[in-house]
Amino acid sequence: MKIVFTYLKDYAKESILAPTFKMLEAFFDLLVPLMVARCINQGIQTGNWTIIWKYVLLLIMLALVGMACSFTAQFFAAKAAVGVTTKLRQRLFDHIQSLSFKELDTLGVDTLITRMTSDMNQVQNGINMTLRLLLRSPFIVFGSLLMAFFINQKVSIVFLVAIVLLTIVVVGIMAFCIPLFKKVQSRLDALLGITRDQITGVRVIRAFCKEEDEVQEFDSVNQDYTSFNEFLGKINALMNPLTYIIINVATIVLIQVGAVQVQLGNLLQGDVVALYNYMAQIIIELVKLASLIVTINKSIACSQRIETILAQKGSLRYGRDVLDTKCNLAYECKDLTFTYPGASSPALEDVNFTIEKGTVVGVTGGTGSGKSTLMQLLAHYYDMDSGSLNLFGHPIEKYSQAQLNDQIGFVSQNVVLFHGSIRDNMKWGKEDASDQEIWQALELAQARDVVEGKLGQLDFVLEQNGKNLSGGQRQRLTIARALMKQPDILILDDSASALDFATDARLRQALRSLSKMMTIFIVSQRISSISQAQTILVLDDGKLVGQGNHAQLLESCSVYQEIYASQYAKEEC
Repeated sequence: MKIVFTYLKDYAKESILAPTFKMLEAFFDLLVPLMVARCINQGIQTGNWTIIWKYVLLLIMLALVGMACSFTAQFFAAKAAVGVTTKLRQRLFDHIQSLSFKELDTLGVDTLITRMTSDMNQVQNGINMTLRLLLRSPFIVFGSLLMAFFINQKVSIVFLVAIVLLTIVVVGIMAFCIPLFKKVQSRLDALLGITRDQITGVRVIRAFCKEEDEVQEFDSVNQDYTSFNEFLGKINALMNPLTYIIINVATIVLIQVGAVQVQLGNLLQGDVVALYNYMAQIIIELVKLASLIVTINKSIACSQRIETILAQKGSLRYGRDVLDTKCNLAYECKDLTFTYPGASSPALEDVNFTIEKGTVVGVTGGTGSGKSTLMQLLAHYYDMDSGSLNLFGHPIEKYSQAQLNDQIGFVSQNVVLFHGSIRDNMKWGKEDASDQEIWQALELAQARDVVEGKLGQLDFVLEQNGKNLSGGQRQRLTIARALMKQPDILILDDSASALDFATDARLRQALRSLSKMMTIFIVSQRISSISQAQTILVLDDGKLVGQGNHAQLLESCSVYQEIYASQYAKEEC
C-alpha cells in the first residue's frame, strides 16, 4: 500500500475532510436514540404533544444534517479515490510501456490487463470505502457502548460481552479469508488469459472446428475460478448468521435485563428503547465493518500485485548520447547468442555477419530458424546474451531509445493498425506529415489504390487492427507507415506474406529504389521475394548457415537449395 499512500498525499485535504464529515454523521446518529428515549419518557408517557413534536422536529433536523454530512463525505472520498487511481493507473500504464519484450513475455499480457483493470478498480473501491467507513464503524460501536454506560451501567455489560464475541467472529473469519484473496485474483488472470486467446484466435478455432474443445477448456478454468469464489463466499457467509445469532441473543438478554430494571424503577421505558436502538446500530456497523475489512484486504492484495509490476525494472539497455551514423557499415554482428526467458536452448547461437550501408538484405530459413528473433535483436527489442552487435560503428546498446526509434523502421509479421482514420495511422510514422508525404509513402508501399478505393480516402476509418481491410491491404498500410519516417534501417519481418506475386514484385522494385537512402532487411520464405537482394542470410535452427547472393547460395548452401527446390518444384507441378 506504500504506492497508494504516496499518491494519497496529493489529496490530503480530501482524505481529512471525508472521514471528518463521516464522523459528524456518526455523531448525529448516536444522538437519535437519546432523542427517541426523551420523546418517550417526557412526551409519550405524559401525553405532552408539544414535547413530542419538538423531538420529532429535532429528529428530522438530525436526519437532514446527517444526510448532508454523508453526501459531503462521499464527495471528498470519491474525489480522492478516483484521483489516486487515475494517477496510479497512468503510472502503471507508462511503466508497462517502458518494459522490454523480455519482461512482457515473462509477465504475460493477461495478468497486465487484469492489474490495469480489475485490480485497479479494487484499489479505488478500497480507498473510497476506507475514507468513509474505517473510522465511522468503530466510532459507532464504541460510541454506542459509551452511551449504554451513560444510560445504565448494569445493562451495558450485555453490550460489552456482545462486542467482544462479535469481534472474535469477525477477526477470525477475516484472518482465514485474507490469504485467499490473492489466489482468487490469480485465477482471474488465468481466466482472462484463456478468454483473450480464444477471442483473438476465434477464426483459427472455427477453421479447425475446435469450438467444443475451447468451450470445455473455458468451462474448466471458469469452474475453477467459480468454485474458489464460492468457497470463499461460503466462509464469508458464515459472518452474517453468527453475528446475528450473537446480537439477537444479546437483544433478548438486554430486553430481559431492561424489563427487570424498569420494574425495579432503575430504568425508564424510553431508555430500554434507546438501548435496543444502540444494539441495532452495533450490529449494522459491525456487518459494515466486516464487509469493509473484506474490501480493504482485497484492495491491499490488489495494490501489492500492482506494486509487483511497478517494481519490475526494464532490462533493456540504452545510452543517452546522440551518436553519429556516418560509418559505412550498417551492422556488424559477432558471435551473437540469444536465449528467450525460460527456454532450454538458444534461439540464436554464434551468429556473425557484416552489412554495409545501403544494402538490400534478404533473410530466409525454415519455420523456427530464428529469423524474427534476429530482426528483433537488430531493432534492439531484446538484449543479446553474449557477443556484440554494432549499428553504424557503435554498440547498439549505446544508442538512446529515441535515436533508435528514429533510425529503425520495423514492420512485424503481426500486422497492427489502430482504430481511427488512415491519416491518423500514417502519422504514427511522422506526426507533422502532410497529405502529400502520406500519399508518397502509400505509393511506395503499393497501397495508393487501396486508399483511393475507400470512401473518404485518407479519412476512411479503420476498425481495430484493420479488421475492415484484407490481409494484404493491412500489410501494405503498415509498410507505408514505417516508410513515413524515412528510417536509415527498414526491417520487413515477413510483412509481405499476404501479397500476391505481382504486388510483391512491384513493392520490391520500389524498395530497391530506396536502397541508396536506407538499408533494407526483407524476411521471407519466398525465394522470389529475396532473390534480387544483394546479400542473403540463411538461418537454420538458430545458426547462420549461409551468406551471399542468390547464385552463390544455390551453389554452396544446402538449406537454401532445399528451400529453392521445394518452392520451384511446386510451381512446375
